[in-house]
Amino acid sequence: MTDFPLPKFHFSVEWGGTRIGFQEVSGLNKELDVLEYREGSSKEFFKKKMPGMHKLSNITLKRGVFHDDNEFLEWYNTVALNTVDKRDITISLLNEENQPALVWVVKDCFIVSLKCTDMNADENANAIETVEIANHGFTYEHV
Repeated sequence: MTDFPLPKFHFSVEWGGTRIGFQEVSGLNKELDVLEYREGSSKEFFKKKMPGMHKLSNITLKRGVFHDDNEFLEWYNTVALNTVDKRDITISLLNEENQPALVWVVKDCFIVSLKCTDMNADENANAIETVEIANHGFTYEHV
C-alpha cells in the first residue's frame, strides 16, 4: 500500500465495449431515506429511525465536442422516441500503470438531459457537451 491517495484526474469511461474520453464525471452518489416511527404508547420521547429506500443521483458526464460525433444525440433520441436504450457504464479510476484501481459499474443508464456547448467569442476554450444520465444503481470495488 502506498502513502498517497489516488489522483482523481486519471480515469476512463466505457459502455458497450467502447472506451470514451471524458473531461469530467460527477454524481456517483447513493443515499438512504430515513424513516421515523414512534409508537403512541412508547415510554421514549423520540422517534426511532430506520433505513428506508435508496436514492440515486443522476450522473453527469462532460466531454469535448468532436466533428462527426453524434453518439450522445443518437442515444438521447432513443429515449425521445420511446424506445429507451439502457446501457451499463463502467467508470474506472486508474493507477499510474494505467490499470483500474477502483471500478464503478452503473446499471441501466439512459440520458435524461443533453446540454450542447455554450459559445463565447471572447473565450479561448474547448467546446464541451454535457449529458446527465439516470441509473438503477451501481457497485464499486477496489481492484
